[in-house]
Amino acid sequence: MRVDHDMEFYGHVIDGEEVESHDGARFDDVDPWTQKPWSEVALASKRDVDKAVASARRAFDDGPWPRMGYTERGRILHRLAELVEQNKRELGLADTRDMGKPVAQSIGNDVGRSALNIGFFADHARLAAADALPMDSGHHAYTRYGPAGVVAAIAPWNFPLMLETWKVAPALAWGNTVVLKPAEDSPASATLLARLALEAGVPPGVLNVVHGYGPGSAGQALTESTAIDRITFTGASSTGRDIAEIAGANLVPVSLELGGKGANLVFADADLDKAVEWSIKAIFTNAGQVCLAGSRLYVQRDVYDEFLDRFTAAAEAMVVGDPSEPGTQLGPLASEAHFAKVRRYMETIEAEGGRIRTGGLGGGWVVHPTVITDMAQDAPHWREEIFGPVVVVAPFDSEAEAVAMANDTEYGLNAMVFTENLSRAHRVSAALRAGTVWVNCFFIRDLRAPFGGVGASGVGREGGDFSRDFFTEPKAVVMQIDQA
Repeated sequence: MRVDHDMEFYGHVIDGEEVESHDGARFDDVDPWTQKPWSEVALASKRDVDKAVASARRAFDDGPWPRMGYTERGRILHRLAELVEQNKRELGLADTRDMGKPVAQSIGNDVGRSALNIGFFADHARLAAADALPMDSGHHAYTRYGPAGVVAAIAPWNFPLMLETWKVAPALAWGNTVVLKPAEDSPASATLLARLALEAGVPPGVLNVVHGYGPGSAGQALTESTAIDRITFTGASSTGRDIAEIAGANLVPVSLELGGKGANLVFADADLDKAVEWSIKAIFTNAGQVCLAGSRLYVQRDVYDEFLDRFTAAAEAMVVGDPSEPGTQLGPLASEAHFAKVRRYMETIEAEGGRIRTGGLGGGWVVHPTVITDMAQDAPHWREEIFGPVVVVAPFDSEAEAVAMANDTEYGLNAMVFTENLSRAHRVSAALRAGTVWVNCFFIRDLRAPFGGVGASGVGREGGDFSRDFFTEPKAVVMQIDQA
């Protein structure tokens, strides 16, 4: 592959050094707004992945990181969080140029959330409580949470830095070593993060980064390695199934946060101003490239017409354009391949009986905020994860009908409920088959809470103690304390 020395270069980070691939292979990193390469990235082979895993293995088996106290590891991780904040412009622009995320989100939100992830898990590992279990017969039991070992962390392209830190931070805080593979469409921030980790004092080999593709490339080599102890993956449900099969053969625990087809229920007693505002955010944030997107919108019939008019007007008012401009709210889709996927759904709306209230294809890889009505519930647009700024809308009459429609999906990552009736809020939240339910809001997180989904939305939970349980090997210690 050609090497353009005028472009940025992002290498693998292995054993504390940023390096080329052993054979010098690179791939282009394309800006989805200009549709032109803006950097070159090292392309890993199995040999490079094996080198990174071996580095992580040595750092875990023989290095200081797993043997440090929580306070010392936490001090280094807090320094990393500070460096992330200090370099927020470079990190945010890297994500914007990689996948088209507006800078108002990448710099203004995502980098701060990433620093928060690192700081939170640094503190959580130090403050988390274990169990003391007094026993009869002069014995006492307690639990220990030792690090699991080498973690393979595979991150998606839609929130690159944020979801890289969501995986890396708890793994490191609990004393593990990591090999991180970012998505091939958004590689830059992973290398930048690893550079900052070394500057913060994370020892060589503790955080390694390898770049490449999935099947037949770095991703497959990493998940097939028998020298790793955990796999954490966020991405498509189909890929998650493949990883689970490989991990099962090697008896490696997995945490899989996969696709979603979130239901958004707006009841007649909702505050419509808030419901419209949050519902717009729920589907059009990040150009709809959010696993948590409220892409199925159900509105009670009494307010259906009014809500739809206001929702459509708000969608039409969004600023679509160059993601590097501060006022842009919605940029292009992340890649040519992903744009082609979303375009196929757009081109079949009328054939499936749907009506476009607003939106449609734009120039380049842009899809305008699109609102679809009148489509049968068995159409692919209702059933499949489009992962774009496309929402299907339908009315409902009763609470029971709304819950049934929301639960009629193979996915179960999240849902939203808009109502001013407290009893209904609790009742419907309990009835929905989803890992997270937001009531009168969207995407508000408490990092102590479990995060994950059911069905095709994944396996396991992360966050707070749930991350601790995954990234450690809980151990029971039973002692005889009464010699008599």
